[in-house]
Amino acid sequence: MMSTQTIIAKPIPALYTVYILRSTVRRASLYIGSTPNPPRRLKQHNGDSAGGASRTSRTSLRPWEMVGLVSGFPSMVAALKFEWALANAHLTQHIPSSSRITFHTQKKRNGQPKRPVHSLTSILSNLHLLLRVPSFGRWPLKVHFFAPDVFQAWNRWCTAAHEKLRKSLPVVTDFEKDAVERTVRDWFAAQGEDTHGVGSLDGGDDDSLVILDGNQAGNHQGAAGEIPDPTEVTTVPPAWGIYNLPLDYEPIKEYVAKGREIFEFERLGDCVVCHQKLGAHTGLHAVCTHNGCEGVGHLSCWSKHLLSLDDSAADANTGRGKGIIPIQGRCPSCGGEVQWADMMKELSLRLRGTKEVDKLLKVKKKRAVKVKVGAKP
Repeated sequence: MMSTQTIIAKPIPALYTVYILRSTVRRASLYIGSTPNPPRRLKQHNGDSAGGASRTSRTSLRPWEMVGLVSGFPSMVAALKFEWALANAHLTQHIPSSSRITFHTQKKRNGQPKRPVHSLTSILSNLHLLLRVPSFGRWPLKVHFFAPDVFQAWNRWCTAAHEKLRKSLPVVTDFEKDAVERTVRDWFAAQGEDTHGVGSLDGGDDDSLVILDGNQAGNHQGAAGEIPDPTEVTTVPPAWGIYNLPLDYEPIKEYVAKGREIFEFERLGDCVVCHQKLGAHTGLHAVCTHNGCEGVGHLSCWSKHLLSLDDSAADANTGRGKGIIPIQGRCPSCGGEVQWADMMKELSLRLRGTKEVDKLLKVKKKRAVKVKVGAKP
């Protein structure tokens, strides 16, 4: 068991998720879990590697698939809290009693409430509810769906729900057909062709690519000529779903490198918000996320600035700010949009993740070519 001190000393993880698992054999069988590595965890659930949960160990229900997940949790503890609340929506204190939509009807032998059987509708409806409650409503979360039918069920619930999610909450999809389309687009790019005319997998205009199924493609009427079968474009199956998620800090590598340079060479300058001189070794400072901008400011100044631009952080009755954690906004220096979660991830890496940053920015050394003595050049 990790101590609180150990958890606090770590940087914000590159990825931590709460996922929805579904049996491909019995689709009514569902499971909720959390992990920093969805592909590895799915292998464990399916018995391909050690460490799966006992509730998913029945061979009659395997293989399992991850049909959706929520990412963006700032720590393992945060993900575990959300996971428990979603799995125990009938008990969690994060949901006000007046808003609760799942109730227990039975009790265990010890008298405690028995968890109701999960259904896809109950999980999605409670997910929608948890993403709106004060405990989690302003967390930098992102919702992912990897199964079209689950995404359709989510959309139906969102339409029926009286209260809506905040507009800045990202909801993304990545289905297998999307991966095939990306593969064909990459093929066009590799041939030096314009990919603008390549349409969606579901159909398009006369001059667009139409994927009929996972293995066939229609005719492209542009300059590219005949289009190969997507399975012939590459021998490697296209990555999609959980296999297309970034498991490390690679997506923010340039941003992390910029932050390290600014502080190592003491190029902080003045705070972009209050315009006071910044000290390299005093206080907490955040950096603009845009590569071309070296705007740095006091953490408190950034927070006040971004909250002042966020209408969702203001009370509907008084108009006064009620938000504590910013979500997004614009840099006072370059005017570009910044995400608070990315800024805090870079800050935590700079302060607590020296090893992680060294590993991320390490330049691979080229192997020296050995020349035999006496050999002709």
